Amino acid sequence: MVNRFTSANAALTLKVVGIILILSFLLDFLLLLLPFQPTDRAWQINLATSLVDRGIVPLVGIGMLFAAYGIESASDSDRAPTLDVRFPVLVLSSILGLLFLLIFPLHLNNVNQAKNQALNQITQEADQAENQLNSRFSQLQAQLNTEQGKAQLDQLRNQTKAQLTEILKDEQKYKQALESPQIPPAVKDVLKKAKADPKALDKAIEQQTDIQALRNQQLSQVRQRREDAEKQAKDNAWKSGLRTGISSLLLSIGYIIIGWTGLKGMGTLQGGGRRKTPAPR
Repeated sequence: MVNRFTSANAALTLKVVGIILILSFLLDFLLLLLPFQPTDRAWQINLATSLVDRGIVPLVGIGMLFAAYGIESASDSDRAPTLDVRFPVLVLSSILGLLFLLIFPLHLNNVNQAKNQALNQITQEADQAENQLNSRFSQLQAQLNTEQGKAQLDQLRNQTKAQLTEILKDEQKYKQALESPQIPPAVKDVLKKAKADPKALDKAIEQQTDIQALRNQQLSQVRQRREDAEKQAKDNAWKSGLRTGISSLLLSIGYIIIGWTGLKGMGTLQGGGRRKTPAPR
């Protein structure tokens, strides 16, 4: 009696937990559809990712339900299972299997298109930044080609040399300049070179104020940022497609096996249930 009561209690607990897990997934599914934007690719990607992340929940619920029916059948084979929802659950499992099977190619396609769109946007922004940079340096180069521009550049170089020379003469100021976060790394590099070789100060200042060198340096930074952004976009698309796609395919296989084999098994049992037991002689 105690064992039968314990089995019945365990079966009931598994059923309740299983049904709650399945219903919570269905509720999440309805909430994820809102706001409904089927033509928005980002919405489709987020929906597929969220569904796959939650896809194991109803699978666990279905497993608990059938474990409960197994306990009931083992403890009392003559008694019909209470709260028998196996058929609708198996139908739901088959539907979820088809759903996750459809998500697999659709998500890969959406992720690939989103990646291409992101790469095109990165290319456009990088090209725009390069054009603006070239235009600004062209204007600056045109100004420096004039007598007034050359005079201003020479004045800037002389002022820079005087300031750096003053710092180099004072060891305390030199150390403070190297440790200061407000001084650009390029200026610190000039100080280090000039400290090692005072004759290199003029050459270093000339290099740091060379318009063409500055243009090439900033162009290199723009192109490096472009390469980093493209790599990140490709990596994110690859990871999302691989993780969500494979998980969706695995969930699909699991749900289809449970749903279709379960429905087939129930049909066999129902057919066998129609057999009449022979009357005793």
